[in-house]
Parts: sequence; structure tokens; C-alpha cells
Amino acid sequence: MCIKFSSVTSKKNERWHSDGIVYPKVTWLAGELLAKLARWSAESRQSAFKSTLSLISIAKYSKAYQGLKEKYKDMVKAWPEVTDPEKFVYEDVAIAAYLLVLWEDERAERGVTAKQSFVDLGCGNGLLVHVLSSEGHPGRGIDIRRRKIWDMYGPQTRLEESAITPNDSTLFPDVDWLIGNHSDELTPWIPVIAARSSYKCRFFVLPCCFFDFVGRYHRRQSEKTQYRGYLDFITEVGATCGFHVEEDCLRIPSTKRVCLIGKSRTYPPAGEASMDVQRTRYIHRRRGCPPAPGAAASSADRPDGCPDGRGTPDVQAEGLWLPGFRPREKAERVRNCATLPRDFVDQVVLQVADLLLGGKRLNPRSSPGGRLKAWNRGESLSLSEVADKLDRETLQRLKRECGGLQTLLRNSHQVFEVLNGSVHIRDWREEKCQKGKHPEAKRTLLSGAFKTRLCWFFTHHPDGCALPSHCCPFAHGPEELRPPRRKRRSCELPPPCEGPAESQAPAPRGCMVSETFPFSSPPPSMGT
Repeated sequence: MCIKFSSVTSKKNERWHSDGIVYPKVTWLAGELLAKLARWSAESRQSAFKSTLSLISIAKYSKAYQGLKEKYKDMVKAWPEVTDPEKFVYEDVAIAAYLLVLWEDERAERGVTAKQSFVDLGCGNGLLVHVLSSEGHPGRGIDIRRRKIWDMYGPQTRLEESAITPNDSTLFPDVDWLIGNHSDELTPWIPVIAARSSYKCRFFVLPCCFFDFVGRYHRRQSEKTQYRGYLDFITEVGATCGFHVEEDCLRIPSTKRVCLIGKSRTYPPAGEASMDVQRTRYIHRRRGCPPAPGAAASSADRPDGCPDGRGTPDVQAEGLWLPGFRPREKAERVRNCATLPRDFVDQVVLQVADLLLGGKRLNPRSSPGGRLKAWNRGESLSLSEVADKLDRETLQRLKRECGGLQTLLRNSHQVFEVLNGSVHIRDWREEKCQKGKHPEAKRTLLSGAFKTRLCWFFTHHPDGCALPSHCCPFAHGPEELRPPRRKRRSCELPPPCEGPAESQAPAPRGCMVSETFPFSSPPPSMGT
């Protein structure tokens, strides 16, 4: 690699001010950047992961994927869940294409024609089950929580709402494959369940969230990433259960796209009993309470029924393979500060606003027009500085929510702007209306939300609202409030026109209706 210094020197007629930030200095380009580029181009770093689609034919996969993508593309339009349809539909279609090719190759290797059966543990939206079943593979999906989309699939797609607990009752002796597609707390158990179901049972797992047999997985080797360490852990589980574990990388729109496959065993069928003893020891060693079958005293004489007296319940007493396992809750808890009491959120917003405005008196009588010569924008504080000013009880309550204080301030979008770990009062005068940037549906939504909630600044800011009433997207007083428009479903017909178009009170021409207007925020009392 040969790069001449003259290729990075600036010409005299170029208007280039080397500030060292946006426009790097020539000395840095020549002395540091070129050397690094040369070194990087010569480096040969070996990836910690296998190459994509290393276990199957890429040509077969591409053909299968394109066929399934075309066949199930309408699922994107009809997706009833709140999740991103394009990501989940095409991801599950890609996983299905991979499994179909993998299973086709397996049938050819074994000289059989019957299509493999399967059970998807923790099937979620059930789309993978639906696609595989529609392609002729008998199977079913099990998840602790029913999804709305299940009703769309039809009777040929078998989906069951049930909790899965690793014990002797959750075995599948007549099933060829167990699938764990982002199966969370079940992921390390799937190789165990497959091994104990039958000698012919195989498994496919696509790990995502990091779970151990009980609770969260904790990394034990700092030189590896947590993801790489977790993949190695699941591989170790599969090997301990007696599988030849293979690794492959899928073509899916996800950062967690490495799958682990157990197709064959490392021991003959006659060695099942001794291998199961090895599995049991490994599982209990991970938990830290190894079984003590030869203990003199019975488990009933020990604390909590633990054979070794450590306070862990006896496995046989509960019928579990390992005590302490808990499936996820059936009702997902919302932890994005959206369910916090309204008075608590109002109090925190007022406290933070008071800090940013330098302690000036809130709740003034704002001028009707909102036009003021000087409008106090306050200062910018880091989130840690704001947290230091809040009381301990408030912080503890926020810590139980995902994102804590930052999430609450981001949700209070009308009042605050959070950027790079700092928060400041939002100045709506700086928001620019970019009508041409939005599609027609978006512009209709923006206009429909105009004046549907109270302006926080008009009510609380010492200087009132920085915008005149006719340009502020929020209502300056209850008399300006408009009822929010009910969002029509795509299958509904629009209502008949009643009265002139002027009665719809669109946003005034030339005024600001920002794309950042928080339509799904809390009610008018908060104005966030």
C-alpha cells in the first residue's frame, strides 16, 4: 500500500480551515492517519465467530429465503403487534429458510423423506412456527403469554399458552427438534431438555438475552465479550449433555445472530444413564448446591429441604431439575416510567425544571399572547448533577424503571431535551417546521394533534410560553383545547364530511408543528 503525502496536502485555492475537529490538520492526516490506514490494511484479524451460513448451501438458502419472503410479505402489512413488523417478519422468515435447508440436508444424509417434527419453546409471536408448519413440518409452539397475532394464523398453526418449567413433565420424546429462538431463560435448558427427551432429539438455539440455569448469566472471563462468553457457555452445556455442538452465523437483521446446533451425540444409546449423571452434576455445580444422595439425615431435617444444609430446596421435593428456576411473568411489566403515578411525574418535572431555571418562581400568570422580550432558557445540567439534587426516595423509585431519571425526562418531551448525558429546557422557537420532509399520513397526524394538550410552559414557566398562542402546538389554556382525533383502523372507512373543512382547525400557515411533538405522551394535565 503506497500513499503519497502530496495526496493529502491542501491546495492554496481550497477554502479549508484546519480546525483539528471538523477539518483535520494536514500534519495529523500525514503523520497519524496514513500510518494507521497502512497498519489496518495489513492486519489479518481472525473473527471470533464463524462465517455466515457456513453449515448450509448459500445458494439453497438464498432460493428458499426469496421464496418465503415473497410468500409471507403480506404479514408486514397486517402485523397487529407493537413491534417492528419488518424486522420480526423478515428475521423469522430468514430463520425458517435456514432450518428448512438444514433439515432438507439432514433428510438426504439419513436417507429419509418424512419431514422433521419440532417444538418451539418460547415461541413469542409464533411466526416461525406458522412458517415451518405451512411448509409441511409438523410442530407446535409454546409460550407463557398469548399474542394478538396468534388469531391470524389459522388452525393449522398449533400454538399453546403455557409456562415451561424444566422437569420430567416437560419432555418431548416424539419430537425430532427443539427450537429456542430468543428463548431467554429457557436457552441453557433446551440442550438438557432435548438430551433427556430422547436419544434422537436434536436442538437449535439462537441465544439473545443472557440467562444461566437460574437467574442471569455472569461473565467469568474478562478477555471475552459477554456475548462470546455466553455462546461458549451454551456450547459447553450442549457438549456436557452429549451433543456435537456446531456454530453458525445467520443472515438476519439482528446483532445476536449466532446459532448453536446439536444434531448428533458423542455417546452411544447404551451410555444414556451415565451421561445423565454427568448432566445432573454439571447443572448443580452451576447452581452451587450439588446433590448429596448419601447424606445421613433426610432433606426434611435440613433448612428448606436442602440435602447439604445450604438453604436450597430439594430438587426431588419440588419435581424440578434444579430449584430456583422461575419462568418469566405472564404479564410483562411496563418499566419505561409510563405507569408511574401522575402526581409523582409532575413533581419530578417541576423539581428538574426549577433546577434548570435557577430556582425562579414557577406557576406564574402568563401573558395571554406569550410574547416576552426575554425568555429564560435556563442552564444545562448533567444527569448526575440533577440526580444529586433529588431526594433518596425519588431516586430509588426511578431506579426501578428502565432508564430511570433519563427515561422520565425523555418522556417529558415537551419540557426537556436530553442530549449526550445532559438535560436542558426545550426551546420550541428552535424547532423548525419541515412540511416536505413528512409523508402525507405523517402531516395529517401532526395537524390532528394540534392543540390537543395543554402547554406546560404557559402554565408553569416564569416567563410563560416563548411562542404566541396561534403558533404553539399546545393549548394556552383550557379554552383552546381540541378533542383528540380517534385513530381509525386501516379497515375502517372515513366518516362522512360534516361541515366545511375550516371547522377542523388545522395548524396556522407558517407556524410550527414539529415532528418531535409527543403524540403518545401523557394526558393534558402534564403537557409532556
